[in-house]
Amino acid sequence: MKPNTVLIKKLNNNSFELPKYQTEGSVGMDLSAFIENDILIKPNERELIPTGIAVSLPQNIEGQVRPRSGLSLKYGITVLNSPGTIDSDYRGEIKVILINHGNEDFIIKNNDRIAQLVFNEVVKVSFKEVKDLDQTSRNQKGFGSTGK
Repeated sequence: MKPNTVLIKKLNNNSFELPKYQTEGSVGMDLSAFIENDILIKPNERELIPTGIAVSLPQNIEGQVRPRSGLSLKYGITVLNSPGTIDSDYRGEIKVILINHGNEDFIIKNNDRIAQLVFNEVVKVSFKEVKDLDQTSRNQKGFGSTGK
């Protein structure tokens, strides 16, 4: 197995197509809803949408569930905890928390593309407690301190 190979399992013997890159330059693979009945998301409400798949990631890889830009722009549908993180030791079904920020009801149907899955390398760090931190020209200047 290659170092960054992701193992994927279809759940419940489903027959739909696995996530894939839609174009050669795509960074994310589209995740689709795997549902028996349509799901209605009313304005300002959220729903947990199953995808019917589970993955096994290498320890140095994380999966990020991100919104689809077209759904966000056209309908106000986005991933609530964006990006949602899939840890390398999680083996359960990937589910997507969608929220409707639009003004109209939105219906999710089986196999609708609802989010995208992006993979990234993970850097693990350790903390070393110190009494003082090094000084910079910015120091504690925060929100909005560098301009508009």
